[in-house]
Amino acid sequence: MTMRIAFMGSPAFAAATLAELVAAGHEIACVYTQPPRPAGRGKALRKSDVHNLADALGLCVRTPKTLRDEDTQQAFAALDLDIAIVVAYGLILPKEILQAPKLGCLNLHGSLLPRWRGAAPIQRAIMAGDSHTGVQVMQMEAGLDTGPVLLSETVQISDQDTAGSLHDKMAAIGADLMPRALAALQRGSVQSAPQSEDGVTYAHKIDKKEARIDWARQSVELDRHIRGLSPFPGAWFELATAKGNVRVKVLMCHAEAGTGAPGEVMDDGLLIACGEGALRLTQLQRAGKGVQAADEFLRGQNIAAGTLLE
Repeated sequence: MTMRIAFMGSPAFAAATLAELVAAGHEIACVYTQPPRPAGRGKALRKSDVHNLADALGLCVRTPKTLRDEDTQQAFAALDLDIAIVVAYGLILPKEILQAPKLGCLNLHGSLLPRWRGAAPIQRAIMAGDSHTGVQVMQMEAGLDTGPVLLSETVQISDQDTAGSLHDKMAAIGADLMPRALAALQRGSVQSAPQSEDGVTYAHKIDKKEARIDWARQSVELDRHIRGLSPFPGAWFELATAKGNVRVKVLMCHAEAGTGAPGEVMDDGLLIACGEGALRLTQLQRAGKGVQAADEFLRGQNIAAGTLLE
């Protein structure tokens, strides 16, 4: 049996779930997503990943800037929905929206709640050094990611995972999990579990100020920090060149033994001293350039041992 659904999401993480719901035969009454925003050097308006997929599938799309005005809420209620599915949408759902569908609203969240409630659970899990995380389907309520959990799947975090690679693994798992949750709801076999009051942490939105690398930190911490910000926004340092300072992103690295002044280049292979230990930079990107392996990067930019990075 199909359900009449409003899908509410924006990034690629959400698009994977939308595609699976359509493939499962559910009726998508409307797709809600973030409005197109200026992007790139030309600042041309760019649609979200969900918007592009919805267009390709011929689905109705709405892009309200808020869900708090009465007209928007009435238009949502008029859809006569069985349920709303929310995946990384980017707007707070007021109670008028939460209560409109017959079965309420389900959220696909990228952590094992109550750990990492909030906006950036994938990045924060890596940055904190968590050994595992997960994807969960949760019944939404007024609080921030506080509702009971319907289905859950654990995901291991390797010491090579970046936010990008972990995102892709979790998007695929989540895309499979949500149709399973809907099927269980239809059968009446789903058992929701309230979240624990212990272990609550918040995955605050990534601040651009966090992206600058502080070489005074421990190498193990910096390794996690860099991978948690890779590929976007990308942790960075400044490199002094004949043409002035150049911003360089570090997208992959690993911790090694070593002692030196924080930020000091220790050899010809981009081993950088940290507050404790050292960090081997293995994948970099200069501003305005493509991603390069360290050896390729060094062919175009000599960074001699003894150089101090900022």
